[in-house]
Amino acid sequence: MIVLAAVAAVSLAQSKSTFDRVEGRRVTALAEEMAGNPLLRTQLVRPAPAEMLAPLLQSTLTRSGVTSATVADARGRIVASTNPTLLGTRLPGSGTDAAGGRGWSGELPVNGVTELVAQAPVLGAEDENAGDHLGTVMIGRASPSVWQRLVGASSYLLIYLGVASVLGVAGSWLLARRIKRQTFGMEPREIAGLAEHREAMLFGIAEGVVALDPHQRLTLVNAVGRGLLDLPENCVGMSLADLGIEGRLYDVLAGTAPEGEPGEELARRDEVVVRRGRVLVMNRMDVTKDGRRLGSVTTLRDRTELAQLERELGSFRSTTELLRAQAHEFSNQLHTISGLIQIGEHDEVVRYVRALRKHRESLDLHLTSRVRDRAVAALLMAKSALAAERKVRLKISERTALERLEPTDSADVATVLGNLVDNAVDAAASGSRAGDGDPDAWVEVELRQDASSVEIVVRDSGPGVAPELAQEVFSHGFTTKAAQGGDRGIGLALTRLVCKRRGGEVSVANTRAGAMFTARMSVGRPADRATEGVR
Repeated sequence: MIVLAAVAAVSLAQSKSTFDRVEGRRVTALAEEMAGNPLLRTQLVRPAPAEMLAPLLQSTLTRSGVTSATVADARGRIVASTNPTLLGTRLPGSGTDAAGGRGWSGELPVNGVTELVAQAPVLGAEDENAGDHLGTVMIGRASPSVWQRLVGASSYLLIYLGVASVLGVAGSWLLARRIKRQTFGMEPREIAGLAEHREAMLFGIAEGVVALDPHQRLTLVNAVGRGLLDLPENCVGMSLADLGIEGRLYDVLAGTAPEGEPGEELARRDEVVVRRGRVLVMNRMDVTKDGRRLGSVTTLRDRTELAQLERELGSFRSTTELLRAQAHEFSNQLHTISGLIQIGEHDEVVRYVRALRKHRESLDLHLTSRVRDRAVAALLMAKSALAAERKVRLKISERTALERLEPTDSADVATVLGNLVDNAVDAAASGSRAGDGDPDAWVEVELRQDASSVEIVVRDSGPGVAPELAQEVFSHGFTTKAAQGGDRGIGLALTRLVCKRRGGEVSVANTRAGAMFTARMSVGRPADRATEGVR
């Protein structure tokens, strides 16, 4: 319909333009011809010219088929006209160029009808008035109405409308076919429903969703993902580089291998990334269709709260591990005692029991005298038993000195210490190195405290940490054993997170014997010694 209306409007405009051009030239020629007629030039200056000029005007009207023919004197008053009602009135447009001796043409209302008129000046030809302006001749042709122009243009307008209809139908069919193909044949209501479901799904889930195109530009991110990655609201359409994303986070989102690892892309599952104080678990999937890569979709889960819960449950887990390790140790000792009794070595049983008691008392006295915080001491006891099960000797440095801490400080120290000891025991057990005549795998713990901070140093006899991974194990959220994939290194990520929240830092360095992890954090004032015995 719009195309048909446009074609009709263009046809009407073209018809009017043609009428104005053709009829304008014709009425101008008639006006100039009549203005140069000798009879008109002679009679116009005589009294009562209407009687003599009326036949001339009527003859012109009949011969040319114009609507009106009018003659005015030099003052612009009509003295002769084919319309008698105009006699004595002023010539329409008498103030135009025709009154000044120049011709003029255009549309004017004449007796209530719009006409296309041409006015031409009448100049004197006799000796006494040669060149003088004697009057004005006006020839008019009534402008056709819209309906008349439609009827006049019907011969070709129908052809134009028919061609436009065919083109419109063909274009609509092609456009509809293309849209159907791009929308997989879905109707508009189905597309609207799909968009609504998409919005509800993306913005109703608790996980973050980030979609990238092949050029690493964000095409979609929900509110949760924007909050976890701290992205601006207008981030859609921006590239990762424009958003300032780099390092490990860039590698996971873009699917590229970190520097120093082979391959351009890695297949990732549950990668751990630390982003501005949050421990994030990210899973990235490439999106392809018909062998063509469309981009990627990455989901994000915030494990910070889970890590916090793990820290709060650390003391209970340590107690459970201690009980399990002690139960295993006691079981072995009971088997030894049972065997001695069965072979009749009763005196040896007594000596064996006394030796066990003495060893236990010395171990408890050595640990509790240096570590006065009971939660940390219990943790070290549990870790010592667990390390012994893996053939790793846990040692407490002679320089260790830790007073009793506030409960919140004690929990954070236990979290950091437990994660570092676990990592060190794994390293020592998997790759023990002989040194200084001691062939056993070992882990040494040193705790130092001053008025406002605690320093934790954990050394091991393992293979050490590769220099290129020294910072990666913390900033990327995985240990050397987890750098090949997975999120087993959540402990070191949590360790760094706790230290940073307390204004400290954690670092790793290689020694002659193995690796050395050093963690520092600020703590509140030590608990009052008077309350040491109150639990």
